[in-house]
Amino acid sequence: MANTEVNKLWGGRFVGDTDPIMEKFNASIAYDQRMWDADIRGSKAYVKALEKAKLVSTEEMEQILNGMDQIHGEWSKGAFVIKAGDEDIHTANERRLKELIGAPAGKLHTGRSRNDQVVTDMRLWLRDAITTLTNDTLQLISTMVERAAAEIEVLFPGYTHMQRAQPIRWSHWILSHAVALRRDVERLLEIKKRVNVLPLGSGAIAGTPFDIDRELLQKELAFDGISLNSMDATGQRDFVVEFLFWASLCLTHLSKMAEDLMLYSTKEFSFIALSDAYSTGSSLMPQKKNADSLELIRSKAGRVFGRCAGFMMTLKGLPSTYNKDLQEDKEAMFDCYDTVQAVLQVTTGVMSTLKINQSVMEAALSPDMLATDLAYFLVRKGVPFREAHGISGKAVFTAESKNIALNQLTAEDLSAVSPLFGSDVSSVWDYRSSVEQYSAPGGTAKTSITAQTHILYVLGREQ
Repeated sequence: MANTEVNKLWGGRFVGDTDPIMEKFNASIAYDQRMWDADIRGSKAYVKALEKAKLVSTEEMEQILNGMDQIHGEWSKGAFVIKAGDEDIHTANERRLKELIGAPAGKLHTGRSRNDQVVTDMRLWLRDAITTLTNDTLQLISTMVERAAAEIEVLFPGYTHMQRAQPIRWSHWILSHAVALRRDVERLLEIKKRVNVLPLGSGAIAGTPFDIDRELLQKELAFDGISLNSMDATGQRDFVVEFLFWASLCLTHLSKMAEDLMLYSTKEFSFIALSDAYSTGSSLMPQKKNADSLELIRSKAGRVFGRCAGFMMTLKGLPSTYNKDLQEDKEAMFDCYDTVQAVLQVTTGVMSTLKINQSVMEAALSPDMLATDLAYFLVRKGVPFREAHGISGKAVFTAESKNIALNQLTAEDLSAVSPLFGSDVSSVWDYRSSVEQYSAPGGTAKTSITAQTHILYVLGREQ
C-alpha cells in the first residue's frame, strides 16, 4: 500500500507502512465520522483560544475558521470525501483543512491531543443526543397522558403475579408506565449536567503548557463547567457508562410495557388490538397478526444492556489515563442512542394507534377480585384488618366450595361466615364503586387519575 504515514497525526517516529489489517483494525472513521459537526465546533473554539494565546495570528485564525466552515459545508451536503489514512474524524478534518488552507492547518493541533479532542467531541455530540432523547421521551409521555385522559372511564383487571388482583382503571395502567418514563427524563437531565463539562485543554495527560484560556473554550462551546484534573478528563468515560445504563433502564421500562401489551393483544385476553401499521403477518399462516413492534421493543432492551455490560467490562481492567481500549466507547454510545430513539418513536406510534376493547376489558372483571373490598366492608364496621382478611378468605373458600361466584353467596352463606355481613353487603359488588374508593393520591379513583395526568402534563411542559 502507499505510504500514508505523513498524513497521520502521530507520524514521524514511525518508519514504513502500517500493516493493512492493523490499519483497518485501528481506524474508527467508519463510525466516529458522525461526530463531524462536534469536531468542527471544538476546533473552531480551540483556534480562538490559540489566537488569544498568540500561538496563531489573527489572519491564521480566520483562515482556519473559514476552512472549517468549508468543511462543515461539505459534510452537510454529503460531499466530504474520506481518504486512505483518515483513521478517525479528527485526522480527516485536519487533513482536509490542510488541503484547503495549507500550512496554517498544522498549527491547529498545538497543545491539543486527540485524547482531549475526542472526549470533547463525544460530550458535545452526546449533549445534543440527550436533548433529542429527552424530547422523544416527553412526546411519548404526552401521548400516554392524552390517552389516559380520554379513556379514564374504562375499567379492567389489575394483575399481580400474573393473576387477577383488583379492578383498576385502564388509565391507571397507562400512567404507571408514564411515571416510570418521567423518572427516565429526570435521570437523563441529571446525566446531561455531568456530560456538559469541558475537557478540552487537558492535552494528552498533563494538561497544556500554553496559555490556553479554558474559560473561553467553555463559553464558546456552552459547557457548564471545566474538568478539574487532566488525567481524569482524558481517561474517564463515566458519562458514557451513565448514558448506557440510562438507556438500559429506560428500555427495561419500555420492555415491561411491551410485554403487558403483547399479553393484552392475544386472543386469550383480547383487551387491545394493535394497528396494522405496527404489526406483521406470518409467511405460513394467513390468519396471524403478530405484535412484532412490541417484540422488537422488548428485544432491544437486551441489546442495549449488552452494550452497557460490555463497555463496563472494557473499563474494568484499564490502567489510568487514555488507552486505545476506550475506542469501544463510541460504537456503544451511538448504537444505544440509535436504538433508544427508534424504540421511543415506535412506542409512541403503538400507543397512539392501538384500539381498546372496553367491553372485553370490563367483562374480565370478576367478583373474586372484590375479596379485598369484602374485608374493607368489615373494617368499616370496626373489625381489625387481619381478622377481616381471614373472614373474607373464608367467604372465598365457601364460594369455591359451592362452585359459585363470590357475589352469588346468599345472605345465609355470608352470615354463617360472620354475623356482621348484613343486607348492606350488596354494595360491595360494584366494580366502579370499588375503583372509586381509592381516591388517595396515587390511587385509581377518577380524581386521583385526573391529578396524575395533570402533574405529568405540567412536568412535561416545564422541560
